[in-house]
Amino acid sequence: MTDALIIGFSTLGAVFIFLAAVGFLRMPDTYLRISVTTKAVTLGVGLILVAAAIYFDNLSVTSRVLAIILFIILTAPVGAHLIGRASYLLEMPLWKKTKKDELKGKYKRITHHLSSEEECLEPQNEEEN
Repeated sequence: MTDALIIGFSTLGAVFIFLAAVGFLRMPDTYLRISVTTKAVTLGVGLILVAAAIYFDNLSVTSRVLAIILFIILTAPVGAHLIGRASYLLEMPLWKKTKKDELKGKYKRITHHLSSEEECLEPQNEEEN
């Protein structure tokens, strides 16, 4: 029974990692590539690590696997966000079929300040401050 679980988790993890690689090659711009790879690779690596924990059947290995999975779940979205933000700030082009650029007009290149929607709608009056 454990052999079937190990084969199932590791195969499913490998499939997700393969799909992330295919998605990376097929997506038209940086932002979509970041999205597809972050989600699929995180799930794929997590499943492979679960298979490793089942294979070794040791509390020490299982606790390390859980710590690694938690670390990946916490850091992968942050890393993807930073790469996406850096790409946007370097003015990497969006895909030509992108319908809406939600950050357009909200970023000041000189101060590196990113305004929220409320700040953009309110008139700036510096005499009140």
